[in-house]
Amino acid sequence: MTEIAPRVPVDGVAVTAIGVAVIRARESERLDRLYDDPMARVFVDAARRGFTAQRWEQLLRLADEFYEGRTVGVRLVDDRVREALNAGIAQIVLLGAGLDTRAFRMSMAAETAVFEIDLPETFAFKEMVLDSAGATPTCARHVVVADLRGNWRDKLLDSGFRTDIPAYWVDEGTLGFLTQQWSQQVVATLTELSAPGSRFGAGRYIAEPDNPRYRDLRSLVASESASSTAADPAVSDFDVEQWLTDLGWNTEFHSWNDMVAGLGRAVDLPDAHAGNIAAVRR
Repeated sequence: MTEIAPRVPVDGVAVTAIGVAVIRARESERLDRLYDDPMARVFVDAARRGFTAQRWEQLLRLADEFYEGRTVGVRLVDDRVREALNAGIAQIVLLGAGLDTRAFRMSMAAETAVFEIDLPETFAFKEMVLDSAGATPTCARHVVVADLRGNWRDKLLDSGFRTDIPAYWVDEGTLGFLTQQWSQQVVATLTELSAPGSRFGAGRYIAEPDNPRYRDLRSLVASESASSTAADPAVSDFDVEQWLTDLGWNTEFHSWNDMVAGLGRAVDLPDAHAGNIAAVRR
């Protein structure tokens, strides 16, 4: 019988999920790893077959450039997920889940519901690879095929999401700096869906749209024909904390340097205002 190869997302925003899998696979191979993600290497090996040699090298170079900060970021989100679970939160929603495998690798309880929201092209690849590997989640995993720029709310509810119990909403960069109208609308929607005690975290960093690695990333995502398209810079006068407070969240800021202090990685930032805004629904 001929094995059917998964369709690999080699361009568009979905390709960033491959790059993050490369980073997670690399971290998992270290003796001093911050986390262990066995499925990351499976995704990388499956994805490699869909890329030209030149484009794969471009992706690997970018993964190297983003590796240090991004891999530490994965660990920090792992820690926040564990905190939410330990606090009794039984719903985890991954916004722009990509090739995330927390439902498989974090030993969540069977009664925990994990909702993964992402584009159809991402899941077309992801689910076939998971099935081929015989991967089994430890919790109740729900695939929600939806574009966050569209009507993802109804699809999440149809997947079994409950608005009467708290949830932890995970964003690992999909929503950017919350300065664009569509990302603010996502947060407004998840606020409406959140029972008191729900949690959400927003990043606060200085945008570097002209940094060479971000230009290279836009080139990889948009394809060479659109490599000159610039990303929208962060709006410096937009007060995310006040906005979240007005929406109905209590907020607490945690600086990046404080969060990474005990991880043994040289990823300190010169900007003391960079970090995460942890929000709890009132």
